[in-house]
Amino acid sequence: MKQYILLAGLFSLCTQLPAQEKKVLTSADYDRAVSTMSGGPAAKAYNSMTVNPQWLKDGRLWYRVPGTAQYVYIDPAARNARPVTSTEAPAEPRSSDRRPAPPQSVVSPDGKKAVYIKDWNLWVKDMDAGTDRQLTTDGIKDFGYATDNAGWKHSDRPVVLWSPDSKKIATFQQDQRHVEDMYLVRTKVGAPELEQWKYPLPGDSAIIKIQRVVIDAEKGTTVRFKMEPDERRGTLCDDIACDGDLGDTEWSTDGTQLAFVSVSRDHKIARFRIAATATGEVRTVFEEKVPTQYESGQGMTNWRFLPETNEAIWYSERSGWGHLYLYDLTTGTVKQQITKGDFVVTKMLQVNPGKRQLLFEAKGKDPGENPYFSHYYITDFSGKSVTALTPEPGNHSIVLSPDGNYFTDRYSTPLIPPVVKLKNNSGKTLHELGTVELDKLKNAGWQAPEVFTVKSASQQFDLYGLLYKPHHLDPSKKYPVVLYIYPGPQGGSVGSWSFSAASGDFQALAELGFIVVRLEGSCNPNRSKAFHDACYGNMGENTLPDQIAGLRQLAEKNRFMDLDRVGIWGHSGGGFATAAAMFKYPEFFKVGIAESGNHDNRNYEDDWGERYIGLLEGDNYEKQANQLYAGNLQGKLLLVTGGMDDNVPPYNTYLVAEDLIKANKSFDLLVFPNARHGYGADSYYMTRRRWDYFVQHLLGAVPPKDYKITIQ
Repeated sequence: MKQYILLAGLFSLCTQLPAQEKKVLTSADYDRAVSTMSGGPAAKAYNSMTVNPQWLKDGRLWYRVPGTAQYVYIDPAARNARPVTSTEAPAEPRSSDRRPAPPQSVVSPDGKKAVYIKDWNLWVKDMDAGTDRQLTTDGIKDFGYATDNAGWKHSDRPVVLWSPDSKKIATFQQDQRHVEDMYLVRTKVGAPELEQWKYPLPGDSAIIKIQRVVIDAEKGTTVRFKMEPDERRGTLCDDIACDGDLGDTEWSTDGTQLAFVSVSRDHKIARFRIAATATGEVRTVFEEKVPTQYESGQGMTNWRFLPETNEAIWYSERSGWGHLYLYDLTTGTVKQQITKGDFVVTKMLQVNPGKRQLLFEAKGKDPGENPYFSHYYITDFSGKSVTALTPEPGNHSIVLSPDGNYFTDRYSTPLIPPVVKLKNNSGKTLHELGTVELDKLKNAGWQAPEVFTVKSASQQFDLYGLLYKPHHLDPSKKYPVVLYIYPGPQGGSVGSWSFSAASGDFQALAELGFIVVRLEGSCNPNRSKAFHDACYGNMGENTLPDQIAGLRQLAEKNRFMDLDRVGIWGHSGGGFATAAAMFKYPEFFKVGIAESGNHDNRNYEDDWGERYIGLLEGDNYEKQANQLYAGNLQGKLLLVTGGMDDNVPPYNTYLVAEDLIKANKSFDLLVFPNARHGYGADSYYMTRRRWDYFVQHLLGAVPPKDYKITIQ
């Protein structure tokens, strides 16, 4: 009885105590967060101090002096610079009598012709006369010429490559008659609008095929290559038109030969071929087979056709690192490995066959430096003479002059703002063009992220990342952690390692009371072949073991990180990774926001999955699908999708939602009815909802009601 009285008394006391009040964030707190984004004081200060030099076609350079109305012209050849007023500001000369090019057309090198698609056929406009001629006549629906609708890309701009003399066009007739359709429905008052296009998927018996042709734009004749149709695949990215143009294709100067690379459906075989453009005869010179996936570099296709010397420069990771090799086109054998070492060549910017020299970008060549920093080098074809053009520490980006004899060099780090110089092609600095004052940025409110290194979960690799803290961090307190993730494998969570005064909303989210982390996990590019292939075949791993291992190592050094409160968010592949994190590591990740995730790659375009997972065999795709693990959800999950997402269709998200419902799990779902993959005009609304979700469920606080993000 006494025990009962004691318990009753305790209960009475507890019921009289007020409930612990939640922290309330105000509009002023959100205003402060927004001020760290683009349009805020730091970003404006940075923009006002930044030098942006531009090359003119005649080889001169100009730039505006920051904070003034004064412009400076530099003639690198004459080694002189002169200031000019705004009334003399630069302008390229234009022909007043030439008619504008048709919309969605590709103009010839001499500027006199423009090719475009009409009714599945190619037409050419004479830019001077204003007349139009039909070049092909047998193009039909789903079997048209130069069409750019592979998976999520369905532009009306033709995929072509003009010959140097502007007389011929290399392109293809694209056969997708056998490919299934993708459907999206636009919401409106009245009858909805159906959007329909061809969208091949992994597991389809056949994918989009291309029949290669060369068209004479003057005579209107077509030469079809004497070969089996190619799969629409490329060496640089997933398909053959990464940047909208016809990739993996190069003309000889005289237009009599066309070199191209045929890539197998699974990206494991790349065949270097040469066609005689007059007859369509095709010769396979050599091929490269890899057990995972072949790629030709990062940001640029890194092979060159050198018909004058009967050679080609080829990119290969056969040594474990991405390097350049010189091939003999007669024998199809390697004559010389040009670059070598434990670093990766990412771009081959310039080749001079006469001097037998080339200019390339590489990462990781300088020991002890961040391996993601880009530097530029000149070497001869033997690889014995290598000159560093950008030895200054930092991440470099260069722009070559029209004649290739000079370049502007902009370099920085995440902690140090850019320095801009004008250099010659020997690496000598000719002019210091400008710097950005760090103190002024700090006074405007900019706070540097922390660059960190940790070990991968396998202990095999050093991993690099960025950590963002609130301005007024109290090291004695514990802060919840938000991990931003993009698992690639064609790119990572950090992406650019150059300086940024306002990188997305990472610092903004930190200002609301979080520690924000971006970590480049293994399985991402710009490192060794082994690093990039670490998750090959199992994209469902999503770099998550590395992310967890990295956070634990960071928390050991930073006691203010609370690993009992870890959130995660990502978009697209990051949405895929976020849901996987919540389902497969529910004890570690407590709150997740999965935006537009490709949750089941059987429902995503064929070329991405088949490049990094391989062909669909047995259950290799099924066992990576997120919905299979939905029943493991313990924390708070927000699923997001755009109703008109033509990259990752919303059905990927609906599959996960459906299985969460079947598993009787509580979750949140946000659909932007008419938004594409990036949400467009709804993107700031999404940002605010993301902040609210983490504030409520991870910080345990109350956000301001219906706050509206406004960026000036």
